[in-house]
Amino acid sequence: MDVLERIGEQVRNNPVVIYMKGTPQFPQCGFSMRAAQALQQCEVPFAYVNVLQDPEIFEHLPRFADWPTFPQIYIDGELVGGCDITLELHASGELKTMMEQAVAKADDA
Repeated sequence: MDVLERIGEQVRNNPVVIYMKGTPQFPQCGFSMRAAQALQQCEVPFAYVNVLQDPEIFEHLPRFADWPTFPQIYIDGELVGGCDITLELHASGELKTMMEQAVAKADDA
């Protein structure tokens, strides 16, 4: 399977997914750490992909949605953005709502 197809499958099959450096438990950069913490504080399940463990995804993910940096957060199949946008959405309360709606939609499918 082509790497972009694999990314597309991950984005479609997970209501919320973060592509990050490291894991939520052991982040490998400050931006990934802060974004993962915001997701965790919403107390809604999410998937993650450690881009440091998959060189193909690390190399090609920026092409997938034309977003050059990590982390990248996808909710309901759409790119939400990176760390700054995620933190803003979390601060306003929108992130939790978006995550809950995406998970509910996936559960209904």
